Amino acid sequence: MTRALPLLVLSTSLIPACLIFFLAEKSARMRTVINLSGAIAKLALVAIMLEGVRSGATYEFRHTLLPGLELVLRVDPLALLFLTLSAFLWFLTTIYAIAYFHNGKDLSRFFGFFSLCVAATTGIALSGSFVTFFIFYELLTLATWPLVIHNGDQASISAGRRYLVYTMCGSALLLAAIVWLESLVGPIEFARRNALAGLDEWTLRLAFALLVAGLAVKAAMVPLHGWLPNAMVAPAPVSALLHAVAVVKAGAFGIVRVIYDVYGVALVDGIGVGLPLAVMASLTIVYGSLRALQQNDIKRRLAYSTVSQVSYIVLGASLFGPYATIGGLAHLVHQGLMKITLFFCAGSLAKQIGVTRIDQLDGVAHRMPLTMSAFSIAALGMIGIPPIAGFISKWYLGFGAVQAGQAWVLLVLAASSLLNAAYLLPLLARAWLRSSPEPTSEKRNPESDRWLIWPPLITAAAALAAGVFAGFVYSPLSWATLIISETYTP
Repeated sequence: MTRALPLLVLSTSLIPACLIFFLAEKSARMRTVINLSGAIAKLALVAIMLEGVRSGATYEFRHTLLPGLELVLRVDPLALLFLTLSAFLWFLTTIYAIAYFHNGKDLSRFFGFFSLCVAATTGIALSGSFVTFFIFYELLTLATWPLVIHNGDQASISAGRRYLVYTMCGSALLLAAIVWLESLVGPIEFARRNALAGLDEWTLRLAFALLVAGLAVKAAMVPLHGWLPNAMVAPAPVSALLHAVAVVKAGAFGIVRVIYDVYGVALVDGIGVGLPLAVMASLTIVYGSLRALQQNDIKRRLAYSTVSQVSYIVLGASLFGPYATIGGLAHLVHQGLMKITLFFCAGSLAKQIGVTRIDQLDGVAHRMPLTMSAFSIAALGMIGIPPIAGFISKWYLGFGAVQAGQAWVLLVLAASSLLNAAYLLPLLARAWLRSSPEPTSEKRNPESDRWLIWPPLITAAAALAAGVFAGFVYSPLSWATLIISETYTP
């Protein structure tokens, strides 16, 4: 089972994807059964591996693709952090998407690529080598593009084209760096650190720049973020998947792997590339928040918020203080829980009452109180209000920055929190404190579809619980601490 489990976890989304593509459009019940069965099976297998890894078990699958080229799937604590988030949110997003689309068109195609996207994300999390990572990284691009253009209108096609241009250029840089490094030192596996120690500093610096640039496209770091706001023309379940689970997290996760598993903390610090990356992440954090302030469309404001928030992960990884890294890794999960809640709620507002802009939010909390309660918890968490998960991330990042001798990061975090408040609190004030221009009586209850309501309520509760129970043994913070203590101590 130690060899089979990584492959089984991957198959729980890959097999449903293959089956769903061949279903007729009218086979809604079968499509739902296959989707949810795969999602539940993945959750069960991840739970088994969580307990196993904490007890010291090793899970690894290898398959030779070509002489000297292996597909390596390996489960380590960092992989499980990302994989658990992916499995949990895939399950809830599947439920939400089924309710959101209901009797929509081209749903077999949509859910086929939806499951394929999750399979690619799973592969990225489990990748034990650079080549394996790149294979699934590219599969993710190909699987998400049809989701971005799902509506089929001109805006969607244009956004999809821009997405491909950005991500393919990033992939070319990433592939060039991988081929270059492996031509010098041979196959690079994440469990075998210090493989690059014999290379000269300028080679290491240039290769690091290529790797980070290639990954920063998907991580939406400035100035490579332009595809993300345009991709908001996609349906709400796609937006939730892009921002909370799949694409942007894959880029940030890849940068963490490069720093800690390819180069190593000591080498990154020795060649002097950590501080420039921290500055780049800080600029992205502030810029994304400033741009969010200028958006009237709810989803575009949330998109620029993602540009800002995902760079917290990169910032934590680049500071080399244990507490900062813990904060960044915990934020990989915390941001996912909060951001998917916001997009779930934004999608429900648009679908149920036609609200897509901030100037339409007046009084909506009185019409959709459960939806806006979930939205409010996630928004306050993004600002950093205790005891929600976002506060935990920022506290550890700030403490870790001081620990690493980079106190200037406190100014970045303070500015970010103030800007978060500036672009999120007005939404809450409009929704809760203003009266609605619409009649108070509704022809129907906008929150009557419980399958649109339960997913954001669950993720909002999870974001709150991740802060309140941060000391729990399986909390994101505790798991990030385990990663640092067992795997990434310099």
